[in-house]
Amino acid sequence: MTGEGGVVETPADTRREPFYAALVEDDADELYDNAPCAYLSTLPDGTFVKVNETFLGWTGYDRTTLLGHRRFQDLLAPGDRIFYETHFSPLLRLQGHVREIAVDVVCRSGARLPVLINSVLKRDPAGNPVVIRTAMFDATERRAYEQELLAARQRAEASEVRAKELARTLQTTFLPPAVLPVPGLDVAGAYRPAGDGSEVGGDFYDVFETGAGAWAVVLGDVCGKGAGAAVLTALARYTVRAEVLRMESPAAVLAALSEALLRYYPDEFCTAVFALLSPASTGTRLVVSSGGHHLPLCLRADGTVETLGRSGTILGLVDQPDLTDVRTTLHDGDVVVIYTDGVTEARHEGEFFDEDGLCSVLRDAATWGAQAIADHIVASALAFQGGHARDDMAVVVMKRPSAPTSG
Repeated sequence: MTGEGGVVETPADTRREPFYAALVEDDADELYDNAPCAYLSTLPDGTFVKVNETFLGWTGYDRTTLLGHRRFQDLLAPGDRIFYETHFSPLLRLQGHVREIAVDVVCRSGARLPVLINSVLKRDPAGNPVVIRTAMFDATERRAYEQELLAARQRAEASEVRAKELARTLQTTFLPPAVLPVPGLDVAGAYRPAGDGSEVGGDFYDVFETGAGAWAVVLGDVCGKGAGAAVLTALARYTVRAEVLRMESPAAVLAALSEALLRYYPDEFCTAVFALLSPASTGTRLVVSSGGHHLPLCLRADGTVETLGRSGTILGLVDQPDLTDVRTTLHDGDVVVIYTDGVTEARHEGEFFDEDGLCSVLRDAATWGAQAIADHIVASALAFQGGHARDDMAVVVMKRPSAPTSG
């Protein structure tokens, strides 16, 4: 190209191409060796063939002592080494990848480094395993939290008294001390543990803002009682809070909770109702999904009672639970009650409190505030069974106040 004065110009892209190519190559090497996570490649039997500087810096090993001489699983803590051989390696061969596996790497100094690993298995055209590529993330802070929960559970199992005390302490963190106000709604919750109230079970509820004017309400029941149930409750509550930030479907949030239960506690399960609330032109929009839980009851302002949602699969039992979002609108004077089975299955001389009893109590208290309604439901179910709760009871009431009448 000829420019002013007859000077031949070289296109900028052409002149810079060698520079950019070299820069990209240098950056790729630099990114691999000094990435914020550790990278390593091993043969199918675990023998190291390549590691980056990050891995060496974290663990203190020399590259020459690892490559071709040591196996990755040999660097794991004893329990994790067994897990690698019995679960990690077979699963990797079966599906070609594993994600977010928590293990401890024993460093050269003898210290243990908690990590999360993601691995993929590369095969040749004939399908034979060739190399395992692994990305490793420092999980020190996360593991400290997990180990704290595990230590708490072990201490609880050592003493019945300490177990009850721990469970009560944990439970206070699973129930909001006060339900935050939701614009346009009166929302409240009530909880009563089984028995004399000294042992905590698996019922929980939470009400929180999701952003953009939307609010979430979750109520559930995990299997078991005491410290074990408290740990599952923690998983359920915080999984829901985390997942709702990246998905707007209650059914999808419950599906994520079901997946978490299958992954971390495959022998446990829970039921739950999840609802999203947002303002609508004629009231409050409510989207609800149930995972094996009793459907919410809605007392309309005209006195009719209806169930909201559609029954779904219990969470933590199957890989793909059947969960559905159902939408409705709450108008002035409508009251919605979400409850656990400790309420309707309260028994007295072979009779159940059941939904008829709940509906009767709800109609009697329909003009009250949400907190008074929630407390009255629990008190009525407790009185029905002679003051001794056979199961935990949790209730969340959402009421859209009636429009003021003109004088």
